[in-house]
This record gives sequence, C-alpha cells and structure tokens, in this order.
Amino acid sequence: MPTQEAGKPYSTLALRSPEELMFGRVPKPVSCGYGLQLGAGAVYPELNFTLPTMLIEEESWSSIVNQYDELGEMIRRTAKRLHLPGLMIEFELLPPMTERPEWGAEITRVLDSHLKKAHEVDGLPCALRVTPTDIRDAIRPPLLRTGTEWETLRASFEACAEAGAHVLSIESVGGKELNDEAMMYGDVEGVMFALGVLAPRDMQFLWKEIVSICTAHGVVPGGDSACGFANTAMQLSSQGMLPEVFAAMVRGASAVRSLVAYECGAFGPSKDCAYEGPILKAITGAPIAMEGKSASCAHFSPVGNVAAAMCDLWSNESVQNVRLLSGPAPEAFLELLTYDCRLFNAALSTGSERIYQRMLVESDIHLSAQALVLSPESTIRIASAIVRERTHYRQTIAAASEALHVIRDAVRNKTLALAPKEHQWLDKIESALVALPAGEGGIMDSMIDRYGHLFTPSSYGL
Repeated sequence: MPTQEAGKPYSTLALRSPEELMFGRVPKPVSCGYGLQLGAGAVYPELNFTLPTMLIEEESWSSIVNQYDELGEMIRRTAKRLHLPGLMIEFELLPPMTERPEWGAEITRVLDSHLKKAHEVDGLPCALRVTPTDIRDAIRPPLLRTGTEWETLRASFEACAEAGAHVLSIESVGGKELNDEAMMYGDVEGVMFALGVLAPRDMQFLWKEIVSICTAHGVVPGGDSACGFANTAMQLSSQGMLPEVFAAMVRGASAVRSLVAYECGAFGPSKDCAYEGPILKAITGAPIAMEGKSASCAHFSPVGNVAAAMCDLWSNESVQNVRLLSGPAPEAFLELLTYDCRLFNAALSTGSERIYQRMLVESDIHLSAQALVLSPESTIRIASAIVRERTHYRQTIAAASEALHVIRDAVRNKTLALAPKEHQWLDKIESALVALPAGEGGIMDSMIDRYGHLFTPSSYGL
C-alpha cells in the first residue's frame, strides 16, 4: 500500500524503469474477496456485464434481479468449465440502481452469494468489484458536495459495502462539466483547469469519503477512472472531432486526477476503463485493471494491444446480457478473457514475458499517438514528470507536456507518422502549455470569466 503522507502528492516512483513495468506483477499485491491475490505473478480476467436495453422500474425489477442471478450461476459454471485460476467480476450500477441504493445492494448480495459458492464449493479465488454511478451531475451546474445526489451516492456506497462488495470504485465526474466544452473548442487552458484544478479537488473530497466507507466495512478502495475525460477525448478523436495528439495529451494529463484517489488511501486494483492505469502503477506500485481489444463490445480504440502490456486484471469493459450464436454474451466474453489471460500467464511461467510484452507494445505504438503514450517507456517518462512537481496543477501540465515530448521524439525518430494537421496541433498545444500561468491562482479569474456559467466554485472548495 502507499506509504507517502496521506493527502500529499507522490514524490517518487514505485517502479523506476520500463523493465520493472510488467503485466501480472507489482511491488504491492492486493488480496481481496475470496482469496484473490492481484499483482503477485498472474493476470486474471475481470468480467463486466450489464442489462440489455430495457426499462429499470418497479414492474421490471424482479426480472432484472433474476437476470443477475442467472449471470451469477453462469459465471460459476463457466469458471469451472474453463479451469479459471482466479476471477474478478465487476457490477457497474446503472443510474437507477444508484438512485435507489437498496436496488444496487440487492444485486450486490446476489452476485456475492454466487462468488462465495464458487469459492467454497469449487475452490475459485474470486472477488466482486462494485461501481456506483456518479449521479452528482444530474443537475447543472453540479452540486458535488451537497444535496440529494451526493447524499444518495454516498448511501449507495454504504449499502453496497454492507451487501458484500469486495472492492469499491467509481468513474467520478468532477470537472467534466467544464472539460467537455473546453475540449470541443480545443481549449488547452480550459482542459488544464478542469483536469489540474477542479478534478483533483473533487477527487480529494470524494475519495476521503469512499476510503472512510471502505475502512469501516473492510472493503478494498479500488480507484477511480478518467473515463469521462480521456476516453471521451479518445472517442472524439476517432470520430474526427478532435486531433489525436490532443487526445494523447489529455490521456497523460488525466493520470494526475486519478492518482489523487491513491493519495487519499485507495490501493487498487484500478478501474479497467482508466487507460491511465500504467502511470498509476508506475507511481504507486498498485495493481491495475486494463481493457483493450477484448473490450470492443463496449467501444473501439487505437490501443487494443498496448493496453495489455502492464495489466494485472484484463477486462472486457462491459457487455450486454444478450444472446449470441454461442450463448450469452457475458459467457462468451468470459471465455475470451480467459484465453487472453492464459497467454499472459504462460509467458510469465516460461520466462517469455518480455518478448510477449514487446509484441503487444510494438503492434500498436507506431500507428497511433494515443497508443504511443501508453508504452512502458512513455509511462515512465510521464510518471517521472508528474512526481517531479509538487501541486496537482503543475503535475497535470507536466504530464501533458511530457506526453507531447514523447510524440515529438517519435516523429523525429520516424517511428510515428502524423498527418499535417496533427503537426499543427502539436505546435499549438505545446505553445498553449508553455503560456500557462505558473500557479493555479493565475488561471482562476480567466476560467471563471470564461466558464463560470458551467460550474459552481463552492462545489470544489473555491
């Protein structure tokens, strides 16, 4: 677990070289659930599933619970069929399940009961991650620290912890209300303000509360995800609405706000959709969940293989409980993840892990700037830039700048080709970062003038 002073930024790396970054291994393994140990020399699947398109209401609730009960039975049966050595499953609450904390707790109990049986009867090491939905942005501007939405979200965490969750996580949204608009305009200053000033403040507030709940109930505080920031940028880039170098810059910068969860006491495993996970692993030494090619059921990406290079859990992101030719989609994806993990673990057991890791990395990083910044070498460079700085604002700028330096070095070495417009944006973003004020106080007034209609300063303790 992290040993730095609680609430203070990390000042050193737990893993200091690219060679130390490897899938299935971390300096600080985590034990959770029913005998599942993460980061101790093996990679395990993390299966995530959700409902088919349907209304979630009182009239349909009993059938919804039955679906999750059937999925729990399927998981036990499939894990036995595939001779799984370990398994994490994630229950991501849909908004109505968070808005009614007793609903999320009921499904948590159902899934926990199946995992407990799988462990006691079949000997399966396994654990349940539960991820309430951050419903605090239901009203705009969001009231993040007060009001019904916050009280309900907190109650959801409490209820799920009491019902049998082994790991608690969230994809929090603090700062997103400003970040979304800033990204649409390619406003570097606005994005740095959202990621480096607003988001870390919300993370500090939120994760102190989550860690407190976890401690009270003996639950592992897993971590957060910059999904609403960096993955949004990734999808906008894939649609031609945002330059790829901008999305790659956001990916590096987003690690700082996710790191705050660890500063507050989280110790992993990180969230699968947090592609910034390798940077978190390098800094904290904690195990990470990742997703890539095997998450194409949920979204497409240019990072399908490189995302796997340092994972400790390998996830499918999420798949609807629909019928495929072979059977239920969650069962099909559990089999797919299982075969992926067999390759990871065969590489580890035969001493071939560096060869396999290099193949995963090399197959992606020459085709996409977003893939390039996720390589072990890039990870160490960005992580090192972060820990050299002492404030979240400066760390965010440093991470963004280093991500661009990584890209520029690859272009110079002719290992990455960029379109002419991407070159123009690379220059534009670098100039904007250099022009930023040295401290966050110098950016505050202009951001309130420009985006004050989108956020409430008191929601961030400002």
